[in-house]
Amino acid sequence: MSESSNRFVAFLAIIATPLAAGAFLMSWGPGNHWFDFAPANDGYVAPRDISSMVDRVQESTVTVFCDVGKRGGGIGTGWAIDPDLLLVKSTRTTIATNHHVVEDCLDGKGSVTVALPFEKQRLAYILVVDKKNDLALLETELKLPPLELSEWPPMPGYWVMALGSASAYEGSVAFGNVLNYSDKEVFITNNISGGNSGGALIDNEGKVVGMVTWGMDYSIDQYNGAKLLDVFCYKILKCKYEWKGEPTWIDYEE
Repeated sequence: MSESSNRFVAFLAIIATPLAAGAFLMSWGPGNHWFDFAPANDGYVAPRDISSMVDRVQESTVTVFCDVGKRGGGIGTGWAIDPDLLLVKSTRTTIATNHHVVEDCLDGKGSVTVALPFEKQRLAYILVVDKKNDLALLETELKLPPLELSEWPPMPGYWVMALGSASAYEGSVAFGNVLNYSDKEVFITNNISGGNSGGALIDNEGKVVGMVTWGMDYSIDQYNGAKLLDVFCYKILKCKYEWKGEPTWIDYEE
């Protein structure tokens, strides 16, 4: 091979090497976040398999009915929580929901039932109420797998999912993002309706980061609200951390 040919081959090699390296980085980079599952690092992206996550969370999510006879009643959402994490003991399935969902049924004034989407209603019993933080804990014989609680705070911009019985439509799903959060609440962009109250707010790992609680008038504001897991520490969850003298589920000093 002539000297000029050798120079040409060397020139091509010099050009091709950085191009190949760049192509590798471009192909590897976007897909790499699928291997990093901590929300602290990838909480802004949607899960790769949303369908499977929805199905899995639906298995732990119920419609909560409060029936007070001729006086009417209410409807909301609840989700199974691990009884080993609770301040109270129960040998049944334990379900978290909002206080205002079952408020009319307190003190024997009505009956509470729960049901998976489009399935038979089963009796439930009010185990704990926390009116101040709008929380309630139920127990039932209905077998449900508990949802896992996230150990991370829901940072602004994080992807979140809300499931429940929006306007009594069982099995409703709404995707959105965290707008911001305070010491007690998470502000979200998910579409929320009456009946969503008490439903779990789920992050991109399929873990609970809060409980859907209230909705705004969209003609005024473009966000809705959920209770942060930290407020469960007062009457429901066993929490081992503190922040500014208050019990917390999340370790904010980590």
